[in-house]
Amino acid sequence: MSTNSVAAPLAPADRHAVKASLSILIGASVWGIAWFPYRVLAGWGLGGMHAAALVSAVAAVLSLLAFRRHLGGLRPHWLFVAIGLAAGVTNAGFVWGSVNGHVMRVLLLFYLTPVWTALFARLFLGERLSAAGLALVGLALFGAGLMLWTPAVGVPLPGSAAEWSGLIGGMGFAVNNVLSRRAGQRFPDTDARVRTVVVYLGCTVVGVPAALLLDGPAVAVVPGAQVSAAMLVLGLAAVLVVSNSVVQYGLQRLPANRVSLLMLFEIVIAALSSWWLATEVLSWKEAAGGLCIIAAGALSGLVHRSRAAPAPEAGAEAAACH
Repeated sequence: MSTNSVAAPLAPADRHAVKASLSILIGASVWGIAWFPYRVLAGWGLGGMHAAALVSAVAAVLSLLAFRRHLGGLRPHWLFVAIGLAAGVTNAGFVWGSVNGHVMRVLLLFYLTPVWTALFARLFLGERLSAAGLALVGLALFGAGLMLWTPAVGVPLPGSAAEWSGLIGGMGFAVNNVLSRRAGQRFPDTDARVRTVVVYLGCTVVGVPAALLLDGPAVAVVPGAQVSAAMLVLGLAAVLVVSNSVVQYGLQRLPANRVSLLMLFEIVIAALSSWWLATEVLSWKEAAGGLCIIAAGALSGLVHRSRAAPAPEAGAEAAACH
């Protein structure tokens, strides 16, 4: 075999892209199964939003302790406030929806990200929506309509508070992705771990009032489950801090639409886990609508990649001009 046939080593940019993509996949896997421990906590008497607020508060403390040496790079800028609040809305919508509703329906509505990412990427990143992008938005909306439409209601809208929660959480997720990319352009030297702290502070700020509003002030943990609940909260918080710090690495280095593509892996994990752990299944109409949403998300990443070559330089120039 000639030396010409030996695969060339990856360029530094390619290695960073692979690592960034893997980081998103790891985070997607964690989120795809995260609904289950929240349901366990809810079954022990800790309401879904109480659990979310408590886990977020513990995660905020853990991240502050773990990354305290990197907090000097945190700038007092509206972007970090907005990222934290968007993360809080994302977490509240995801947790409350998945605890109180059908996991896959909630998650598919959560992942109408091609629609929201197209809007917010245009608003915050200046990314133009092409004809292909507009068609993908239409495909995602068609899939949602197919999944949600029933003859009795006649209007393809979410049919429960849990489904609305998933939809709103997905909007927050798209905003968080887009603003994280903007922050990476605006402050390229900021350590990604700083944004992990910002994310969980935001989840706590949003989660506490949401818990009081949705679950009420009273908490009654099942007798004998207090220690188990405390250990699960601590363990889940630690796992989420690690996975989120890994995800922040990818968010800082990948285009917003490509992140949306990779995060669709969460749906695969959620589908398997909800079938195995909750025996949930989708009807053929729900599955067909879900496939349209997944296809729109996947194709949006491919469309973005096909024209991604000139985009980083333009985005960097725009960020430098502000």
